[in-house]
Amino acid sequence: MKIIEKPWGEELWIAYDNKRYAGKILGIDAGYRLSKQYHKKKHETLYLLAGKAKVLHNEDVLYMKPKDILEIKPKEVHRIEAIDDCIFIEFSSPELDDVVRLEDDYNRAK
Repeated sequence: MKIIEKPWGEELWIAYDNKRYAGKILGIDAGYRLSKQYHKKKHETLYLLAGKAKVLHNEDVLYMKPKDILEIKPKEVHRIEAIDDCIFIEFSSPELDDVVRLEDDYNRAK
């Protein structure tokens, strides 16, 4: 396992060193949000294990609660904002560095 500290919480990389799939746990602190972003190749599915979140997915705003699932295909714009402390499980294709940030609260957008 590999732990990546983020300004909004942390990522626990569970499966990340192979060419077929990746698995992470995202811990997002209440009131924080991830970048508004998309991926060129990465395809991911998110499962909300705990908490409540507001999610921008393309043009839609969704409110997720525990047991909700969201599929994010390549080039789909998305942003997660934690209403409560959230725990997401992310299953994805292995392109973990494939992030194009459009907006970012932590000055990481290019």
